[in-house]
Amino acid sequence: MEINGENFNTSLLFGLLTALNRGKELIIGEPGVGKTTSAEFVGSLIYQIPVGVIWGSEVSGHPEQTEEKIIGRPDLGKLNKGVEEVVWTHFSQIPVKIVDEINRLPETKQSMILDGVDRGNWDYLNEMIVNEEYCLFATANYQDQGTNTIIPPMIDRFDVIIESRHPGPNISYLVGRYWDKENILRHPQLERDLQDTLNSKAPYHDKLPQVEAVCKRFGRFLDSQLGLKVLDKEDRKIIRSQIDRIEFSLDASAFTRTVLAELAFCYYHGQKRSVENCIEGCHYTGYFCHDIKNCASNRLPMSIRSYSQVLAWFLEEEEVDIEHVKKVIPYTMAHRIQWTDEYLARMEKSRRNDPFMIFLAKEAVKGILRRYDEQRDRIKEALGVGYRILRGEDLEPLDGDHPVYLEIKKDLTVECS
Repeated sequence: MEINGENFNTSLLFGLLTALNRGKELIIGEPGVGKTTSAEFVGSLIYQIPVGVIWGSEVSGHPEQTEEKIIGRPDLGKLNKGVEEVVWTHFSQIPVKIVDEINRLPETKQSMILDGVDRGNWDYLNEMIVNEEYCLFATANYQDQGTNTIIPPMIDRFDVIIESRHPGPNISYLVGRYWDKENILRHPQLERDLQDTLNSKAPYHDKLPQVEAVCKRFGRFLDSQLGLKVLDKEDRKIIRSQIDRIEFSLDASAFTRTVLAELAFCYYHGQKRSVENCIEGCHYTGYFCHDIKNCASNRLPMSIRSYSQVLAWFLEEEEVDIEHVKKVIPYTMAHRIQWTDEYLARMEKSRRNDPFMIFLAKEAVKGILRRYDEQRDRIKEALGVGYRILRGEDLEPLDGDHPVYLEIKKDLTVECS
């Protein structure tokens, strides 16, 4: 990925952004191309957790997976005495959560972790723990005989989808020389200390300071032995505070609204719905809304905003500009869009360098950006006039040939009615 003249490895870049941003990332790719390993390494470095502990906390996707293995189980000793108490899994307790091969979980098993993935709330029996700080990575191989469909409520909870690509023969050859690379971020003694803390019977929130103390010791080890200065909890808190203060430029804001308008708009039905089809001959046939079947959820703009802000922070920019938004949007929408069969058939033979769903999202963003550039000043003026009307000025909303103008009028009608 090239941003403002700089080249980045997309998988590693978004991994870092996800860990810093408390995001949720779905990593797709062929078996053995580093999907899980990259998530383990990034999580270890950003959260100061020895990689052995992350290994022990990972959830494996397979048909026999149970709620007790993922979230928690009863304390059998206390249960025999008539006392219900939950023993929480390491997965539910630590801030770096990895679900390996999530599409091997049957659809019914995926439903068990919806709330935990979305909010960090993990409940079992009558108890619940809430992760105040966490990020989640899930990996998925391409479809084969052993995989299942990831259910729509689950897929929508992922902020971004990224492909972990084969690095090419030369880099692959070099990677093969370092068979013990996983040991770089290991520390057996600290791993045992951290596992003992997680296994203790203390309440979850009482464990957190002890967990952070062990993580800081691992951070000092990385600094002294490898020269790696990693982040502690306070550092991450400061960084997130800086990220939250980064504002969108007028162009970035207007372009994002233009994208969202084409994703949700339907002239005949009021909004896009997956159970309704476009009317042939509609004036808006040339817009993105004609090529999709579903309506974007409210999680999409949240993902766009958060990842654009953290990308701007990473690049040491003072505000989010249209370049940041343009790079982020394809990865936030590719997995959320249901394309029409006609559009898929039209595009499937196109030459590309990305997985089909990400390629389609990038092409869609190019088209929307082209239309935005043609009306950039008019769209920004329409948004400005709409804001002034909401403030009480006696003005008429602007007309234009794009769904965003009708969406502005719709908002003013709702607000004023």
